[in-house]
Amino acid sequence: MNSVSVRLFKQIYFKLPIFVRLLLVIFILMCFFGTLIHLVEPNQFPSIFDGIWWAFVTGATVGYGDYVPLTITGRIVAISLILTGGGLIAFYISTISAATVQHEQDLEHGKVAFKGSNHLILIGWNERTRQLIEFIAQSSSHIRMVLIDTTLEHVAFSDYPVHFIQGDPTEDAILEKANIKLADRVLITADITKREREADNFSILTAVAIRGNNASIPIIIEILAASQIENAHRAGATTILRSNDFTSALFYHELSRDTKARPFEDIFFMLTSQQFHHASLPEEFENMSFGDIANIQRKNQQILIGVIRNNQYMMNPTFEFVVKKDDILIGLIPWNY
Repeated sequence: MNSVSVRLFKQIYFKLPIFVRLLLVIFILMCFFGTLIHLVEPNQFPSIFDGIWWAFVTGATVGYGDYVPLTITGRIVAISLILTGGGLIAFYISTISAATVQHEQDLEHGKVAFKGSNHLILIGWNERTRQLIEFIAQSSSHIRMVLIDTTLEHVAFSDYPVHFIQGDPTEDAILEKANIKLADRVLITADITKREREADNFSILTAVAIRGNNASIPIIIEILAASQIENAHRAGATTILRSNDFTSALFYHELSRDTKARPFEDIFFMLTSQQFHHASLPEEFENMSFGDIANIQRKNQQILIGVIRNNQYMMNPTFEFVVKKDDILIGLIPWNY
């Protein structure tokens, strides 16, 4: 073997994982001792394979006793095998155990890349994200989730069923670890510990990085300041969550509500049991009244609550309101619909 071949062998060999290298060394060593014992005692070990079988059984300290060397030379070979092969196999097993523990630790500390596809990527750890993870795990357990965050040091899968990636989501390397190219969609939550402008700037920069790595993935982004909504759209966001607007409207409902109404609880339980549904108007529904369509949809376990016409929302119109072509029906359907 010339120097070029030796160098090429070293390059390939040392790129292999350590447990693969150990397994290769063990296999070569067992083949050597198996061949050697066959040559020393051909009557006791009729074939090389019988010798290799004996070498593995002896080196692993199993000791079936189906093959036993009888001569002094054969027993010297056996002693050499026990002193070398036994230690190697024990070291191989301990290496696999250590690698398994290390992998679990790396997974918990967000160092392992995600290899799946069609997953949901959640960016930013906060109470809203935590509750969202629990809700998805309970109602849509088939959805695989990847969490990216810079502040968390570790996340145990037993506590939260997510694949954790520790790092800055504005960096391409971190997004690649989350397998952004094969993800189904991304949710960017605002960091409410920062000032609104600072939090929005980081969210928008994250959206730019995501769009640069995946031109078609839906990006849902939470924006705190109304002045940054247009910038979020420019960054490639497909859906803007205006949490401040929603909270302010909810505050207004709570402050001016009927004393018997419970707006917060009503909305919360509606959103946890029902999902909003937009549907193009079927041809047979054209020029029908809103009330008649609502009665038909109700039989299909759909609650019709409004219409979108020319991008204008018309919520809870009158029973006689005529629905026209190109209108979008807004409804509520169960999550398991």
